[in-house]
Parts: sequence; structure tokens; C-alpha cells
Amino acid sequence: MFELQFPGAVLARVAAVYGDECDLLTEAGVVRAETTGALRFSASDSERPVTGDWVAARIVEPGRALIHAVLARRSMVSRRSAGKRHREQPLAANIDVVFIVCGLDADFNLRRLERYMTLARQSGVEPVVVLSKADLCGDIELRVSEVRAISGGADVVAVSALRGIGVDSVALLLGGGKTAALLGSSGAGKSTLVNALLGQELQSTRPVRESDGRGRHTTTRRDLIPLPGGGALIDTPGLRELQLWADSDAVDGAFAEIASLAESCRFHDCRHESEPGCEVRAALERGDLEPARWESWRKLRREARRHELLTDVAAAEAAKQRLRSIHKAMRVHKERH
Repeated sequence: MFELQFPGAVLARVAAVYGDECDLLTEAGVVRAETTGALRFSASDSERPVTGDWVAARIVEPGRALIHAVLARRSMVSRRSAGKRHREQPLAANIDVVFIVCGLDADFNLRRLERYMTLARQSGVEPVVVLSKADLCGDIELRVSEVRAISGGADVVAVSALRGIGVDSVALLLGGGKTAALLGSSGAGKSTLVNALLGQELQSTRPVRESDGRGRHTTTRRDLIPLPGGGALIDTPGLRELQLWADSDAVDGAFAEIASLAESCRFHDCRHESEPGCEVRAALERGDLEPARWESWRKLRREARRHELLTDVAAAEAAKQRLRSIHKAMRVHKERH
């Protein structure tokens, strides 16, 4: 079927993207490829090849190929691109699990983890929280319990990649040829974890600043790295700004206990302020719901609603543009005939 649809093409996977060019993994090895003009100019930013994509490519000379099509994605993790324009920036495609890496040093931040969890829920991909640098933490059990309280049942693993602690537990989650994407801030320990899982120093690493625990970008692009026992890792640059590309359902999925409370309120349109029968306010007053987590849910819900509104506006405008193009083509056809 593949040969019939794309004659002369081979199945390949995008390992890295460099502007308009990509590195592809093929049965013949790694080749450098560029997209055909038709694909380059017809596809939107989110439809162009990203790391982890499966593509139909034709080898044009040794080490060079042309990408004719990006095959349907079964999953994709995206964020909102930086800047004022409301555009999707895909981070990785066709992944099975998201490793959200957070250092047990100055990088530790529950509110940031909630943001990453929302991003993972939007993609429909299984999230796993990897608490790195366990050797620097004085009370690992406390940190793990804090994260489990906000993880919505996701696995939480504490590791020290430098000392080999917990790395086997992470490796077990990659069984069955799974592809995992590593997300986290600069200096969280993603590249160090990749090296530990590979058993070799493939990714470069740098120490974090002692003043604030922040790291510098050591990974500058999203690389797909095959694992010796099958499967693959997608290492990503540290995300210093993580604007959501997610809807309200994804936020509720990351805050399941708050969503459940909200559904139990007396009024379906309860604003959780002073309305009678508000289960959310009752939980806050009893101490069953932390105010910081409640405020985080409210903030992310506001972002999600804004995303939904802007996405609807953008979709409507795109539909209008397509309709104008059709009408223009019809007028030209009528004039010629």
C-alpha cells in the first residue's frame, strides 16, 4: 500500500530538523533530506516534519533524499510558540511516553510540573515524572510524595543518573520499543539521563549555575536517539518558557480532583467564589485542597480558554481563506469557458 501511494519512496523517521532540512533514519543509514516544494509551501508550520515523524522519502543520491509526505501522526506534543502570534510549535511526534524531568535542586517547582502535566494530557501521551539529581536531595521521600499528590496517578521516579540510582526503573518504562520524549527546563538533567540510559556519553552536559540552579542549553535541537534494545529517546532543549497549547479538558485532566469537585457543585456554572453549594470552596475551607494548586488550576484554565478562543478564530479565518480560493478558482474557470 505504501509503495502504491508513494512510488519509489522508502519509509523513514525524522531524527533531527535543521530549518528546511532533516536527518532521516532509514534502513540504509542516516541521510540528509529536504522537503519537496509542494510539501514545503502547502503545509502549515505544524504539518511540516518534526522529530519523531514517519515520512515517505525518495533517495535521490547517496546520503541525500527528498521528503514527499509526512505520514499521519498517532501523537504529538506541542506548545504555543514564543511571541505574540498564536501558533502551534510541535516538540515531538509519534511518542508513547513523556518523561517530565525535574531536578531535585533549585529546579524543583510543583507549579511548573503541573504545566508540563497539562501539556502531556493534551497530547494523550502517558506522562512520567523523573525527579533527577536525587543525590542532591536531603529528603527524597518528601519530594516524591509532593509530586505524587499532583501527578494524577502518573509514575514518579527519583534518579541520580551520575550514580546510576533509579536509571533501571526508567529503562523498564521504555520496554516494547517505545519512543519517549524528555521535557524539562535547562539544567534539569535530561541529557545526563539520556547518557545513562545509553551507557555512553553521547549528549554533552554542562553544570548549572550555583546562584539559581538554572542551566544553559546543552541540547540545541530535538534529537531522536535509537536505544540499543529497541525504542528511542527524543532529547529536547530546555524550555524556559512553556506557553500552553492545550484546551480546558487537558487542564482538568491534570487537575482531576479539582475537576471532580467542580462537577459536584450545586450549580453547573458555579464560579467557585461565593455561590451556595460550592464543593470547591468547601474543600478549600476544610484544607482538603491546597490554595496554591487551586490558583494554578485557575491560571491554566484561563490560558486554556484563551487558547480555545484564539484557535476558533484562526480556524474560522483559515476556512474563509479556503472558501475565497475556491470561489476565485471557479471565477477563473468560468471566464475561460
